[in-house]
Amino acid sequence: MNYHQTNLKNCLLIEPDIFSDSRGFFMETYNSKKYLEIGVGLGFVQDNFSYSYKNVLRGLHLQINEPQGKLVSVYHGEVYDVVVDLREDSPSFKKWQGFYLSHTNNKQLWVPPGFAHGFLVTSDYAYFSYKCSEFYNYNDEACIAWNDPDLNIEWPVINPTVSEKDMNGKLLKDFLK
Repeated sequence: MNYHQTNLKNCLLIEPDIFSDSRGFFMETYNSKKYLEIGVGLGFVQDNFSYSYKNVLRGLHLQINEPQGKLVSVYHGEVYDVVVDLREDSPSFKKWQGFYLSHTNNKQLWVPPGFAHGFLVTSDYAYFSYKCSEFYNYNDEACIAWNDPDLNIEWPVINPTVSEKDMNGKLLKDFLK
């Protein structure tokens, strides 16, 4: 397994080992011992899976008092995955970075607790999966506007399909008050 520190502190891009032969391939998607050695884990408590069509944007989501760390993967298709560091004590506070994750590059992304997270489907559809370090808590969730002018995220689509909740996300400056 290879991993790379991103421009955002503690956020890692992971390349699992892939073992291919004439039958296809095998990939270990999670091994607690190996992942804990690189700082990924915290004891996952919930797995989530979504299916979305092209140009669907989900995010930017986070939990405030019970922040979730997420290990994200794409099992079919491609997404542009975006993370925003909202940890006030971090050197990368209020910075964002985007990554293309797909079933062809098999990369995973470790999104540490305290980050907002979202993704845009760039293929016809995508199967998206993520492990969470905390349980989902409806009363603790927040949504930052995907098109916040202060963040100025460079999404690869101008007019994505978004939910009403995501359309009404808070501006970062209002969220941080």
